[in-house]
Amino acid sequence: MNRDDERSRLLGDNVHQYTVPLGGGGGPGNLGGGGEYNSLVNKAGRSASIGALGGTQSMGTFAFKEPPPVKGLPKSYSVSADGSPSYLTPTQMGRQELYVDVPFQAVFGMDKMIRTTSFAFANVAAEMDVKDHGELTDEEKSARMSRASMIIMDELEFDANVVTMPLVFAIVVAAASQFLVGYNTGVMNAPANVVFPGHSTLAWSLAVAAFAVGGPLGAVMGGRMADSRGRRGALLIDTWTFLLGGLLQTFALDMMTIIAARFIIGFASGYSSVLVPIYLGEQAPPSLRGMLGTVTQFALVVGILVADLFAFPFAEEGKWRFLFAVTPVVAIGQLLMSPFLLESPRWLLGRDPKSLKARYIIKSLRGLRYDHEVETEVGHFMMGGAAQQQEQASQMAVLGEMMSKKETRILLISSLVLQMGQQFSGINAVFYYSTSFFEGVIDNPLVGTTIVGAVNVLATYAVLFLMDRCGRRTLIVWSSAGMFVSSVVIVLTLLGYFENMVALLAVNAYVIFFEFGLGPIPWLIVAEMFNGKYVAVAMSVSSQLNWACNFVVGLVFPYMNQYLGPYSFGPFAVVLLGVLMFSLTILPETQGSTPEELAQQMSRSLSQNVVYTSNADASNQIDQEWRKAMEQLQQEEEKERQAGTYDYGFQPIQQGDDDAPAI
Repeated sequence: MNRDDERSRLLGDNVHQYTVPLGGGGGPGNLGGGGEYNSLVNKAGRSASIGALGGTQSMGTFAFKEPPPVKGLPKSYSVSADGSPSYLTPTQMGRQELYVDVPFQAVFGMDKMIRTTSFAFANVAAEMDVKDHGELTDEEKSARMSRASMIIMDELEFDANVVTMPLVFAIVVAAASQFLVGYNTGVMNAPANVVFPGHSTLAWSLAVAAFAVGGPLGAVMGGRMADSRGRRGALLIDTWTFLLGGLLQTFALDMMTIIAARFIIGFASGYSSVLVPIYLGEQAPPSLRGMLGTVTQFALVVGILVADLFAFPFAEEGKWRFLFAVTPVVAIGQLLMSPFLLESPRWLLGRDPKSLKARYIIKSLRGLRYDHEVETEVGHFMMGGAAQQQEQASQMAVLGEMMSKKETRILLISSLVLQMGQQFSGINAVFYYSTSFFEGVIDNPLVGTTIVGAVNVLATYAVLFLMDRCGRRTLIVWSSAGMFVSSVVIVLTLLGYFENMVALLAVNAYVIFFEFGLGPIPWLIVAEMFNGKYVAVAMSVSSQLNWACNFVVGLVFPYMNQYLGPYSFGPFAVVLLGVLMFSLTILPETQGSTPEELAQQMSRSLSQNVVYTSNADASNQIDQEWRKAMEQLQQEEEKERQAGTYDYGFQPIQQGDDDAPAI
């Protein structure tokens, strides 16, 4: 039996529907069009492909030409016990590329970057494998390359399916911190008239804005404490800070106590906004970091919605303390789970590359069984850490380096402009003061506020689909344009040109357009576009600027609403128009390298540093074993079909059966 006959027997006559074109074009599985990658047909093809090649271990191995110049890298990662070069399977090499290229940050919307990196490596590794099989025909090379690529992708995706209990506890505690950030963003919206009645506009504005005063200070301290006390220790400090601020706010004696409590909670929130992405990004494998960023973002917007919902029973005189008590209750729950939290392996390895504690934690987090698997994972951490480590200790020195390089200067400026645009667009004026804004516009302002909170959650979910299909610049353009139009409609409605209900619709449209672009993109471009060694500093500076602008909006909007009246959204419209013009004329497309460009970069890097050797003997042996197994399975299924006993997964309708139900 020739090779084509064997392939047909293995995959069926329609074998070509399972192959994946890896170059340009828009076919299923194409690097640039991952939307169809997970279709049932392609899943079936990948399962058959694994049978055909026996997994990446049977394909071949990567060996370093020279040991990587990484301090503390386990010797076994590049050199065997006998002194010969050690090797990595294609999957292990792909995981190393993910550790090097994907930032140690859990950022909302980063999934596409992770998939693109995986697709690009699978393409490069498959090409290297095919080049080592010169005896194959062009058709056989194409088929082998497609199958090899899909096998590598499946094994790289396996990380996303392995979630251990230590990682679950880390996710729950970290997400709870982001929930508290969202909850305390919205909790002051409804009870303005029942908390110590008779307070001045200035006192309430200070109470709201104090949250944003503490934010940038917390953002600065969060990074420093994470480096000095460890990620776990810093997270516990953050939890205790939430508890202190929550208790002070719940049992406040006057407005000055409320203001002090809001400052402390704001400090904890800014601290959390920097720490949580780092902690989860260093706990989780690269394939999960985008998903965990999505989890924490949902925790934040759900926190805003829960604050709106709890306002219905508790935003009343005598009950408002229950509204504030949610913060200490959640913080106590976090502390109860703290014994199960593990330290960041990256932080431990950075202090001591030989750390046994780091190896134990990696074994627990990844669910590994053998020491050599742990050492390989340690090597991935060390390679990724070395690639993303900033060279200067001073933040100002790193910023100076970024501004001195043309390619990073425009990205840094764009990031900072978008952070200012995000806050000066007025979005937090909605989340801080929408209840007072809706007074006189609709009968029950709290209903309007809750609708806005629910729309915010739904829009956060919807944007996940847009991020995979649209460029980042495109989303910013549509977002700023939509928010600008919505702001104009709000002003016109308040002036009496439209019915009051139009104002509610316009505010919801304003929030939707925000979540489609100006909400996530300013954070996402930092993770996607900056070199790994710049990400931490760029994220820290962006967070500090964001919180500073947040403070200005929180303090000033009550006076804008009081003195500008129906024109209160006018300044926001001007800012949004400026962001739109900046996006159209200056902002570059920040989506990152295309899969093909990334594949070319990887190919050059791998060809310089590693040697690929195919494992033809093992591949042929496993091919034969799987072919025999699949032939036997096909024969058994055929016999069952002929005997009428094959299980199709449903009960077929018997023709002529009088008792069969009518359809």
